[in-house]
Amino acid sequence: MALRLLERPFVRENPFGMWPFHLHALIRSTIRTADDQTDDRWSPHDWQQAAERAFAGVGEQWTTSTAPGRTLLVGCLRQGLAVARDFGLDLGWLAEATWQYVSDSVWEPLAPSTSRNPTGTLELETPADALVETLSALARRQHEHRERTAARLAAVISTRLLPADLHDMAVYYRAKADRDLGRSSESRRGMQHVAEGGGRLAPAARRGLAHLARLSGDFPTALATAETLGWAGRHHRVLADVWWIQADMARAAAAYVAARDEAEQHAVVGEQATAQAQRAFVLAFIDPDQAGDELALAQQLLTGLDLRATTLTTQIAALIRDAGTAGDIEDRAHLLRTEISSAGLVSSQTTLELALCFHHAVLGRHDKVAGSISRLRELTHSGDYSFYVDIAHFMADLPLPVEAGSQARWLDGERQTRERWRSLVTSRREYLRAPR
Repeated sequence: MALRLLERPFVRENPFGMWPFHLHALIRSTIRTADDQTDDRWSPHDWQQAAERAFAGVGEQWTTSTAPGRTLLVGCLRQGLAVARDFGLDLGWLAEATWQYVSDSVWEPLAPSTSRNPTGTLELETPADALVETLSALARRQHEHRERTAARLAAVISTRLLPADLHDMAVYYRAKADRDLGRSSESRRGMQHVAEGGGRLAPAARRGLAHLARLSGDFPTALATAETLGWAGRHHRVLADVWWIQADMARAAAAYVAARDEAEQHAVVGEQATAQAQRAFVLAFIDPDQAGDELALAQQLLTGLDLRATTLTTQIAALIRDAGTAGDIEDRAHLLRTEISSAGLVSSQTTLELALCFHHAVLGRHDKVAGSISRLRELTHSGDYSFYVDIAHFMADLPLPVEAGSQARWLDGERQTRERWRSLVTSRREYLRAPR
């Protein structure tokens, strides 16, 4: 043990942390567990009281300080989560701090490692254990397959250790992961539970239900729900998500910029970046030159954020911007497929194939279009996103197979929607032929 201690720096430094200096974990563990028989040794009760004082002190600093909110919030959460978990403390101020952390959609690495027994099995015995695992799953979902995220949150939910509002947080984000994985029935049950509960995430859950209606092709229901959501339900973005599928790109772009500006007013930087990335995506279909500027802004807004799906959206948007021109599009798409597959994002997989259909349709490569349509059918066999197969036919000016229709409820009817999607292809051809 002495040699192990000598090999460790006693004090470690993180120059970017709120509190940059801390004792090495081995040093802390050795001091706390030392077989010390001196008169002034600390008893377990002394350690517990010290932990409670430290926990209260960190919480007071978060609630009373005038320092920049996000840096202080993350620093206090990192300290508070570790102390609450190690000493079995009640959540106290951690509950409100957790809501503040989630509301900004930034997802900095946050939670300490979760407790495991000697066999490696996860141990969730206290509310603090459950909260640590929840926040770790939410932050890590930007780097793990959504299947892993759903499994981790399901384990938390099954313990019922969290208070009701934080329990619903775990249910909501598990429902989001289920939707990403194409498990719409499971996602719908979770979203309905949270929406009916009327808690803080009820507007977000209603937004989730609108998304699920859109994925099934029920666009009138998605639109009607979106119009009731307000800022809390991110109404502008949900409306834009419906409009672009109808190939009404200008209307969608206007709604996305309204969503971005509203997010800026509320200082929610993650939502601001997401709305801007979506705006770049839809403008890539109709104005490649402007799309370049919009992508640059999206990438600027993403700086310092950990939003995997949004970053993938910008990469797909770049493919659409370059459709009909760049010779490396299929190579770029191949790399993107690999990255998207590792994330478990069905929505990104289908959108990537749609972007490739646009590229091939612009070039008139019907064999390539057929290949993309085949992949879209495989990706949408559950029924969700099956209207993407219709859109691919619209872009290539192909008739819909009678036996394989999506039964989508287009807002302006199939004929007008088909014409708008086909017009995007012919307009891109005219753009490419124009002298520059």
